[in-house]
Amino acid sequence: MRFVFCFGWRTGATVLTSFVVFLFCIAGVVRGQSLDPRSRVTAQLPGLAQLPDRSEELQRRIDQGGGRLSLSEPVYRITKSLIVDLEKNGASGLFGEGNVTLVMDGDGPALVIRGSHEGTASPKSFKPATWNQRMPVIEGLEILGASELADGVLLEGTVGAILQRVSVRWCRHGIHLSNRNRNVIISACHLYENQGVGVFLDDVNLHQINVIGSHISYNQGGGVVVRDGNVRNLQVTGCDIEANMPFDETPTTTANIWIDVSGSEKDRTRSIAEISISGCTIQHSANYSGDEGKTVAPGGANIRLSGKEIYPIDSVTITGNVISDTSVNVDLLHVMDVTITANNFFAPKPSNVRVSHGNRVILQGNTFNPRQFVRPGVISFTDSKDCLFANSTLHDFATGDGAIQVQRCNGLSLSGLVFSDCGSGVRVEDSEKVLVTGCLFRGTQKGPDLFFGESCREVVLAGNLTTGGVSVAESALVP
Repeated sequence: MRFVFCFGWRTGATVLTSFVVFLFCIAGVVRGQSLDPRSRVTAQLPGLAQLPDRSEELQRRIDQGGGRLSLSEPVYRITKSLIVDLEKNGASGLFGEGNVTLVMDGDGPALVIRGSHEGTASPKSFKPATWNQRMPVIEGLEILGASELADGVLLEGTVGAILQRVSVRWCRHGIHLSNRNRNVIISACHLYENQGVGVFLDDVNLHQINVIGSHISYNQGGGVVVRDGNVRNLQVTGCDIEANMPFDETPTTTANIWIDVSGSEKDRTRSIAEISISGCTIQHSANYSGDEGKTVAPGGANIRLSGKEIYPIDSVTITGNVISDTSVNVDLLHVMDVTITANNFFAPKPSNVRVSHGNRVILQGNTFNPRQFVRPGVISFTDSKDCLFANSTLHDFATGDGAIQVQRCNGLSLSGLVFSDCGSGVRVEDSEKVLVTGCLFRGTQKGPDLFFGESCREVVLAGNLTTGGVSVAESALVP
């Protein structure tokens, strides 16, 4: 069921118009279908059709004001992008004074900030004119999309752009970064129920970007999405990132945070590294759909790193987050040097963590609990090398095929793990150089606690407390 918020029409609208719009919105909710963007904007602003197009006026004010624009009226309707040319105007800013809503009633981004920076973040790469373009600001604005192809904000060629207290709803993409940017800060923003992506790094050359203290929710194409490009130093901190995927049972590969270079399989120039995701709540929508038998957005993930063999995604830290309620909570493909620590995982449907073609992936100090749901909760390592899983609790994994499943791995250490009331424990197939030490198994329901297939080699088992049995060939054990 999709929810459309239909309240808050403004003074001056007739009671009849408001009532008709309200009934239209309720009908959309009952049918479980989203209304088109214009209908939703009209529900909030019934007088939208009577508002004049302010595009030419506002563009003229930007150009005449040296790139600075302050808006103080409650609502502005535009049909064309407002473009701030930093090369022409220098340092610029767009500001809302009070409660200001900008309605994009046309295609394309409502606001475009365009600079000319072609260098890196190093001072040596800056041209003198580029310093005059530093730190463009967008602050204190709500942007509503009244067109299927309306976007919120587009940044190109900027240095030090700051977006704060910006809300974008019912657009295609919320904040879209393209071409080349450096040192971007997105803070205290609300990116909600857009058809595409909340924060979209679209084949962009971008080093240094901070996404801080923002709510990024119900964007059907993903919450924070990095696709191709050359990206370093992405920090996502203290955000609430929820349900950024389809609202129904449509299969998807998107995620609340999706880092993806898989589409440039043979291109080494497109690469992503040096990412920190910390202190966030990242969740929804697989389980909490109101129907236990239904999976919303099957295939979706909370954090998905989609790397490539020629250049894996590397140097990633995921720490201190609450992560729950998607098909797979964390999905890693072609990655290396990834650390996942001190997170709380719950409500997977079906998997908690999936590592494929990972090199030096560390999971440590995490808790895994399905909470009120009965789920397999599997944590898997496939075709991976030199990984470590330590000092974590695994509770009530409802699977008889292994709470931890290992296939075709070379070099894996499992230590200090506590398994409580799980269907089974560790299952290893066709792998070598595997250590399982100091693990506790309690209340295993189906067993065994430890299973190693006949093709396993160089296995070490030490100091484990098992109650559900151990199955391992003598030939697999290190003497």
